[in-house]
Amino acid sequence: MGTGWVDVAVNDLLFTALLVLAACMLLGMLRPRWPWRWVVVVVAFIPLSELAAYTILAVRPTRGQVYGSFLTALPGIAGAYGGSLMRGVIENLRQGK
Repeated sequence: MGTGWVDVAVNDLLFTALLVLAACMLLGMLRPRWPWRWVVVVVAFIPLSELAAYTILAVRPTRGQVYGSFLTALPGIAGAYGGSLMRGVIENLRQGK
């Protein structure tokens, strides 16, 4: 929900993508079994926050902002699967493989 709020407040898609990447990477490291679910959970709140800002605060997003809010799934995918891979590497290093 924080990434969606930052997307509405700051209105910078690159910063939002960085936050999505970091959040998905952290969640992918903590629970690496199905990384795609973290992408769905994190990215779903960005368009929802755009919709909430439109209905509650009367902030009118442009068409590019709406499409960009869905495109933040791409760095989310990279972060979640990268975090899952990193967890696997760390576990292998701890076991001495």
